[in-house]
Amino acid sequence: MSELIDNRKHRQEILKEIIRDIHAGANVEDVKGRFAELLSQVGAAEISAIEQALIDEGLPIEEVQALCSIHVQVFREGLEKQREAGETASEETHPVTWFKDENKMITALVDSIKDVVSRISEKPAGTDISAELSEWRKKHTELGILDAHYARKENILFPYLEKNGITGPPSVMWGVDDEIRAAVKEINKIIQEADNTANPSLNRAIADQVIPTLHEISEMVYKEENILFPMCLETLTEDEWKEIGEQLKDPEMARYQMQSQGDEVGGTADGLINLDVGTISVEQINLLLTHLPIDVTFVDENDEVRYFSLGKERIFERTPNVIGRKVQNCHPPQSMHVVNQIINDFRTGKRDRADFWIQRGGNFILIQYFAVRDKEGQYRGTLEVTQNAAWVRSLEGEKRIYDEE
Repeated sequence: MSELIDNRKHRQEILKEIIRDIHAGANVEDVKGRFAELLSQVGAAEISAIEQALIDEGLPIEEVQALCSIHVQVFREGLEKQREAGETASEETHPVTWFKDENKMITALVDSIKDVVSRISEKPAGTDISAELSEWRKKHTELGILDAHYARKENILFPYLEKNGITGPPSVMWGVDDEIRAAVKEINKIIQEADNTANPSLNRAIADQVIPTLHEISEMVYKEENILFPMCLETLTEDEWKEIGEQLKDPEMARYQMQSQGDEVGGTADGLINLDVGTISVEQINLLLTHLPIDVTFVDENDEVRYFSLGKERIFERTPNVIGRKVQNCHPPQSMHVVNQIINDFRTGKRDRADFWIQRGGNFILIQYFAVRDKEGQYRGTLEVTQNAAWVRSLEGEKRIYDEE
């Protein structure tokens, strides 16, 4: 085994076979015993490289996602050795510290929720638990930090990894993030429907849904601390970290930092652009798009995001990193096949639009996709238009312009 450890090619193949064996149902403890020497030396970047290679070779992302916690279990000893060996006193201003500080808050919150649900579970049936439920509801609300934390990771860190050729592992992690988000929503229903007295039904829900979800949240913290962050530190450049830091410190400012890239656009001597109807300046186009009461995103014929509008209140947050990013990487893996189907239908001319609507925070969100074609009918991209249409649904009767008087 020792001579293979020093041979990178053989090492990679052995590690890939280990993961294949796990996916085929091999016993984790048996695998760890047989390959202990090799597994103890595996680091974060190598695990990600192996998963990326397996995905490139055809292993479905969903399958990797389903077993990624087992992957971590197998490689845990090596990860912890690598972390201990590589731990240094990082600067407090380094962007990764932002994420680590949030993880500390998440960990403390998970521990406190475990404590309160444990107390609820220990209460005899029929006992008043109104105080514990109130405490649980408050702490569960604070778990809203998860969605913001995951969104920053997905919209700020992941694009930089993708630019460096690392696409598979971020997709896998995003998929697990969404599973946790969904589980947290289900727990919210459990809390809201709970009676103020202890009962076996609530105890079963705590054991079967709440505790496993809290465990998954903790596991995600572990994966970030021991795989994602070390991989980012090994991969990203100082300039890239500087850009990430700017976006973390001032997300609103970061959204505007790419606007100056269109200065050279123009069709006339005085800087106006000739359109099919009328002429307009670059500044006016930017103002017009910025003031639209809708969110607009444009994806070109190569499936790359080229533009998004900067309205006052975006429904779905965008960061400058999305520009140039493949649209498939801007969606969780569970919906990727739908995105690909819509774009393929647009490209082949099967259809010209796709409409979706969701309920979110008391709002009715309408999401529409339109095929963009040139005068010859050739597909040139996809336009996404999103708006909160709740107020439109509430309109009744008529209001004409002269009614304004």
